[in-house]
Amino acid sequence: MDDINVLHHRCLLNLRRRIRDIGDGRPAQERYMRLQKDGDTLSYQGNSEEVGCYVAGHPLSKGNCYFEVTIVDTGVRGTIAVGLVPKFYRLDHQPGWLPYSVAYHADNGKLYNGNPVGQQFGPKCAQGDRIGCGIHSENIEAGFTTVFFTKNGKEVGSVEVPVSAEGLFPAVGMHSMGEEVKVDLQAEWLLDEDDSMMMVDSHEDEWARLFDVRVSGTLLEYVGKGKSITDVGLAQARQPLTTRCHYYELEIVDAGEKCYIALGLARRDYPRNRHPGWSRGSVAYHADDGKIFHGSGVGDAFGPRCFKGDIMGCGIMFPRDYILDGEGDVDDWDRLEVRPGHAGVQNFLYLNDEEEEEEEEDGEEIEQGQEGRKVTTALAPRLLFPGADSISLAGLREVFFTRNGKLMGRREMAVPPGGLYPTVGMLSSGEKVKVDLHPLSG
Repeated sequence: MDDINVLHHRCLLNLRRRIRDIGDGRPAQERYMRLQKDGDTLSYQGNSEEVGCYVAGHPLSKGNCYFEVTIVDTGVRGTIAVGLVPKFYRLDHQPGWLPYSVAYHADNGKLYNGNPVGQQFGPKCAQGDRIGCGIHSENIEAGFTTVFFTKNGKEVGSVEVPVSAEGLFPAVGMHSMGEEVKVDLQAEWLLDEDDSMMMVDSHEDEWARLFDVRVSGTLLEYVGKGKSITDVGLAQARQPLTTRCHYYELEIVDAGEKCYIALGLARRDYPRNRHPGWSRGSVAYHADDGKIFHGSGVGDAFGPRCFKGDIMGCGIMFPRDYILDGEGDVDDWDRLEVRPGHAGVQNFLYLNDEEEEEEEEDGEEIEQGQEGRKVTTALAPRLLFPGADSISLAGLREVFFTRNGKLMGRREMAVPPGGLYPTVGMLSSGEKVKVDLHPLSG
């Protein structure tokens, strides 16, 4: 029955397109400059100093809400842009440069949204890649819509844009010799089964605060400017760590430009423009330098740096009889005393390291004792601290961090009213992480 419904839906789409194309009997007026058009193929014909641009004859609509461009040749620079523009867009400008236009640029992976200055958005694209662009048309009559982009059938990201009276028209821009693309204005984007499941189980409701961070399933992507230390992208979970869920992990999917990624815990009202660990009421392990930051902008040597593919973890050792205080305002946080442990930073593997040493070969483990003991999600991290049940000094709790399943160290920290919330920070373009807030539940 599902297949029949899909077939019926496609037939309706084709019928709508035919009615639209017939219109009042006049053919659609495509517009292009400094480009040669041969069927569905566009090739650049300028001198690499002037932009060539193509604008389709019909806007995207509810009946035809997606199109794709395949890169046949990147030419000299690969300066190919795919996006949406107003009907009478200037053909000597790349899509995305002028108001009411938006485009994904292949040469740098940036999104240009009515501005000649782009924002880091997705991966670069090369010969053979397919760039798609579509609209979520549910709210198009309200004067705005959500535009999304894909690469090779996988969604890269989306942005909300205003819609001019005549609508948004598919557009392609090129800017260097040899560039050539194929345009499919009738393309359809169907989610893979895995992607569909991700959309249903998006995990977005697990996050209470998101600033300059885009959520797609378990993936968090930094979308801030990344120009200064105040351009922090912050994601804070909706629920604090508790005795039932006392540990979480993130995997670095893309280290971005600087790998300014931080994993830690913070109070509920933590400042949005401060990296986790920089301000009071927080502690965090920073990937770029391997330092621990505990309520201060100055970090202490703690562990190795982390890179793409590394998994960082953070948890709290709660006594068995521990009961989290009710969620309340934390106005009296400054009256809480935060004291480090007797040894300051308790680091089992890298206490004296000034520079990162070569990582151990896969499968090789440090023998004996507490050092380098493996943390497995099958065994709760309580096993790492046999005396954890006795830790209850004036509300202090042991916060611990892991890297690729190995314990890096711990730090004592006061738990404020309402608890400590998993908090992830990012600060440079292109950073992406996958977060599992419940790694011990499976």
